[in-house]
Amino acid sequence: MLGDRLRDLRQQHSLTLRQLATAADVSPALLSQIENGATDPSLATLRKLAQVFDTSIAELFSEPEAPPVHISRVGSRTRLAAPPGQITYERLTPGRGDLEVLQAHLAPGDASSAEPWAHPSTECAIVVTGEVVAQIGAESYTLTAGESVTFDSRLAHLYRNASGEHAHLIIAVTPPTP
Repeated sequence: MLGDRLRDLRQQHSLTLRQLATAADVSPALLSQIENGATDPSLATLRKLAQVFDTSIAELFSEPEAPPVHISRVGSRTRLAAPPGQITYERLTPGRGDLEVLQAHLAPGDASSAEPWAHPSTECAIVVTGEVVAQIGAESYTLTAGESVTFDSRLAHLYRNASGEHAHLIIAVTPPTP
């Protein structure tokens, strides 16, 4: 899915693996593994690739014609890995470009990014288990299981697990952005 879409975009832009790797500042071997489905890219890598193609991360996952009904099954979801100490996402929605829903897991001490960042969307995060600190703008909000926060994601933000237990949350973003 992602690998096929990445290969299609690369070919549409008449880029070799090496040229795309140079433009995105990643290794050609990593791109080859992503295209062949041997590895899942990190969120940072997806952002770099989206930037090269002047598109959103959601567009990297888009299907030519997204199905009217999409079933997301455990074990077959696209995983968006991050460097150690950061969040891991599973994509729950297809690549339609209008809504992105992610299931996120934060180990104790993990954060969604090294620094707060902003993007032009509306975002909602629901804590399923554990406790998460949502840093939005200059404020921090501690959320426990069953609580949610919705905000204008043009405010720089991040999610952090400051507790000693794993946290699980669902994040919805509309429209999806890189």
